[in-house]
Amino acid sequence: MGQELIRIAITGGAGQIAYSLLFRIAAGELFGPKTPIALHFLEIPEMVGQLEGLKMELEDSAFSTVQEVKVGSDPYEIFEGIDIAFLVGAKPRGPGMERKDLLLENAKIFSAQGKALNKVANRNVQVLVVGNPCNTNCLIAIHNAPDLHPRQFTSMMRLDQNRAASMLAKRAKVSVDDISNMTVWGNHSTTQVPDFYNAKISGKPAIEVINDIPWLENEFIKAVQQRGAEVIKARGKSSAGSAASSAIDAMRSLLTETPQEGRFSCAVYTKNNPYRIDEDLVFSFPCASGGNFDYSIVADVPWNSFLEEKIRLSENELKEERDLIKHLL
Repeated sequence: MGQELIRIAITGGAGQIAYSLLFRIAAGELFGPKTPIALHFLEIPEMVGQLEGLKMELEDSAFSTVQEVKVGSDPYEIFEGIDIAFLVGAKPRGPGMERKDLLLENAKIFSAQGKALNKVANRNVQVLVVGNPCNTNCLIAIHNAPDLHPRQFTSMMRLDQNRAASMLAKRAKVSVDDISNMTVWGNHSTTQVPDFYNAKISGKPAIEVINDIPWLENEFIKAVQQRGAEVIKARGKSSAGSAASSAIDAMRSLLTETPQEGRFSCAVYTKNNPYRIDEDLVFSFPCASGGNFDYSIVADVPWNSFLEEKIRLSENELKEERDLIKHLL
């Protein structure tokens, strides 16, 4: 993208994840300290005043990268001409709210944002959905942006991958840099499947280094699946800093070339996927990128019966979510 101005939109701009994300992007952690950027923030009308305060903070930080800051509540204005979108804002689950109601409320948000992206964004825009339930929210946005290619949309499974890698490193008493090929399959939910069978630790199969299959199949998987809830229980709030960090990791993995034989977790549209997953979902696979968002699903990662059973459960959950909001697709 060179030295041309890059326009980056962040929805839910007054929220904690966006707040953690924006200063890191402004500091050049995504496109580098020499690339000029414009930051566009979208919020619901009653929160736009907070965005004005955010704009002041960015001005006061004197980032040389930031050439323009735009705030507002109209997605057709905020998404105009954007190159990158982080769709962070989503309706959280309230007390007594049924799963179906949560899906329907978010479907309204992401169908509207998909339509706006379709109409006014740069034709090569790259969209990362962070707001939960992110995989189904991403599917909704894809269906409402028919003039954009589905591969321009991904949803964030990188936080799950990072959690899994960190837990394996801690168990094996190594650096997290020693963990490779850690894929999380499926949905960003408690059915997700952290694939320790194909992960490596210091270049060796993780199951050989840790050598405790009962722990890996039970405690490890449950710990990754339930980590978000544990953070809320301990902190009183959902993950923000780690989610923002993982969003940057996710975009960087798509933007830069993946090392040979490497891979990263990314939820993408399933059409023509090599794993026989239903072809109208957004599902997390092992992916690799040739750089500049030219990514593909890594084929031929083997499944044993344990993995296949778990992965199909996650696929079924995503199909159920899709069926609940199908009339909005």
